[in-house]
Order: sequence, then structure tokens, then C-alpha cells
Amino acid sequence: MLDVKGLTKNFGALRACDGIDFDVGEGETLAIIGPNGAGKTTLISQLAGNLRPDAGAIRFAGEDITGLSAPKRSRKGLARSFQITSIFPEFTALENVALAVQARAGHSFRFWRAARGDPSLTQPARKILEEVGLHGRIDIIASTLSHGEHRQLEVAMALATQPRLLLLDEPMAGMGIEESERMIALLASLKGRLTIILVEHDMDAVFRLADRISVLVYGRIIATDTPEKIKLNEEVRRAYLGEEA
Repeated sequence: MLDVKGLTKNFGALRACDGIDFDVGEGETLAIIGPNGAGKTTLISQLAGNLRPDAGAIRFAGEDITGLSAPKRSRKGLARSFQITSIFPEFTALENVALAVQARAGHSFRFWRAARGDPSLTQPARKILEEVGLHGRIDIIASTLSHGEHRQLEVAMALATQPRLLLLDEPMAGMGIEESERMIALLASLKGRLTIILVEHDMDAVFRLADRISVLVYGRIIATDTPEKIKLNEEVRRAYLGEEA
């Protein structure tokens, strides 16, 4: 589904991504872990099209998308969540997801007020909110939802674009134990249905969800393997996992 070769990104003298190579199979969940400053978000931003790489190539479903913008990648089936939740706080949960459905359909946003009552937008949105566990929060203004519900809503908005590949940048950041469990259950329900790249610091979530794990340190992938083998990899333990292993 995704094949990345030699991906490189510099910020002045800092090389945030240094010739990164990896691939992700269709339906696979690949977790990318690493210490703060390893280049994880920079990598995800390049995959999503929010940052242009300085070198390297990205192929999605056999097509070179290295030069495509983020909106064009989205239309081809890539969806991204962010470290900081990106929603419309003044809209209800239903309206947020309906907007994403509308964007996928290519409708004009100039007619949004009338579109709020359009069943072709609201019915799919209701179904997605039920899928992510927010069926009881449909008419709640997004700004009043809890932090965990914000993250669930953002995943719902990503799902509304009908992605083939879901890029998740720390979806459990700032969550408590119960909220994290709900998010893990949600992502587990998507396994196999979607190809997922998961950047996450929560090691419990990573080892429960990932088919394979890539470890990023100082802009380079030092290991890619199954969760069981990553746990036993001495270089990984020294570089990142430490006592958590």
C-alpha cells in the first residue's frame, strides 16, 4: 500500500529525516515509535503531504505521490489525525463529521447551512459517530466534549473521507486510562479493514495494535520487526524502550 524510499527532510542544519526506507502492506498496522525529537511527526507530515521532502520518494498503491499536495493525497485515500486535535469547536459532533463527508463528496461549502439538513451528509455521519462510540454525543457542541471524545471525533472525521490509509499521530496523547482503552478498542476494530500507520508513545497500545513496529531514532529507522522481536532487540532497548521493555 505504501512504499517509502530515501525520505529526507532538513530544517537548516538539522536533518529531521535521514534517508528513511520502509513499506506498509495493505491492511497492515505499522507503528512508528521513537524518543521525542526523533522525527516522527516530520515523517507523518511528509507522508500526508503537509511537508515537501528534500529527497526521496513516496509511492501509494503503486503511484508516485511525492509531489502531490495534501488535498490531492486525501482524495486518493490518505487521511491524517494530528498531535493536537483538529476539529471545528463551534459545530456539533454531527456537523463536524458531516463536513468531512461533504468534503469527500466534493460539495461546495458555501451551501453548508442548508446542507446541515441533508440526509446524504448526516446519515453517513451518524453511522460513523456510532462506529467510533459517539452515538450519544451527536448533537453536542464539539468544544464541550472531553479530550478523549475530541480524539474519537477526529478519527470519525478521518473515516468520513473513506481512507485506504490512516495516518495517526499520537491519537492517545493526553488521555487517561479509560479514554485510552476506548481508543485502543476503536483502532482494534479498524485493523485489517484499513492500512494504518500509528505514531504513538503509549507502548501498551503499540504492542497491542501493531503488526510490525519501526523504531525511529535521530531521523533514521534503526529496526523494523514484529512487536515480540522489537521487545527483545538490544539496540532498540538502549535507544528508546529501556525499562519499559
